This record gives sequence, C-alpha cells and structure tokens, in this order.
Amino acid sequence: MLQFAQWCNHSPLAEAIRDSPWIFPTLEIVHLLGLAVLGGTILIVDLRLLGIGLKQLSSAQLAAQVAPWTRAALAAMLTSGALMFTSEAIDCYNSQPFRVKMVLLLAAATFMFTVRRRVISSGTGASSSWIDRLAGITSLGLWAGVAAAGRAIAFW
Repeated sequence: MLQFAQWCNHSPLAEAIRDSPWIFPTLEIVHLLGLAVLGGTILIVDLRLLGIGLKQLSSAQLAAQVAPWTRAALAAMLTSGALMFTSEAIDCYNSQPFRVKMVLLLAAATFMFTVRRRVISSGTGASSSWIDRLAGITSLGLWAGVAAAGRAIAFW
C-alpha cells in the first residue's frame, strides 16, 4: 500500500491538485455537498425504517424516490475523495482515522447496498418491524462512524 500511496502522491494529477490554489478547495466543496445530500437521503430513509416521519410512504417508496440523489451524492463523494486522496496520499497512508474511515465506508456502503436494501424491499410499509429498526440503527451507526472518522482526519 505504501508504494501505491507514493505513486499517487508523485503523479502529475496529484501535483496539479497541490499546485493549484483552487482545485483542492473545490474538491472539498464537492465532497461536502455530496456529504450533505448523502447524509440527508440516508437519514430520511433510516428514520423511516425506525418508524419516525413520512409514514404516508413505505420505506421502499421513500428509498426509491431518493435513490437517484443517494447514488449521485455517493458518486460525487467517491470521485472527489479519490482525487483529494491522490494529492495527499502519503498523509492519508499514515493517518489512522483515514484507515478507520475507509473500513467503515466499505462496511456502510456494503450494508446499504445489500442488507438495508433487502430489508427495505421486503417491508410491508405498514409499520416498522424490529428488523427495520435494526437495519436503520445499524445504517445510521455505520454512516455516523464514517463521518466521525472523516472529521478526525483533520486532527490526526
């Protein structure tokens, strides 16, 4: 992994990002806007799984309505995050919070696209079962961990 980080760090793309006064801040803006949209869409569906709010819609209906926003926000965050990583790959490699964030991101995304999706699609929409609530609280916990670890990167 160190060799990959070194390769990224010395790439022309990384140098261009570091040398520009506006590229990295623009990437951060895109990343944070993606975070806001992704966080909002995940929160609204997970709260519905917990039986809180928007009870006129089933979890499946709500998830379907926000899915394009969720996917677009996740794509924006992954793209901007990868570009930011490229420009500071050695620092990220040496950052424990970054490693924790990546593990939690993988776990959260995997959970979202497998278990949570299955729970949502199998629900009746009438009320939240214990499985719905467990999926909602697990999802919220994983994504909160991603956000907390991401924030901790700045202080490490």
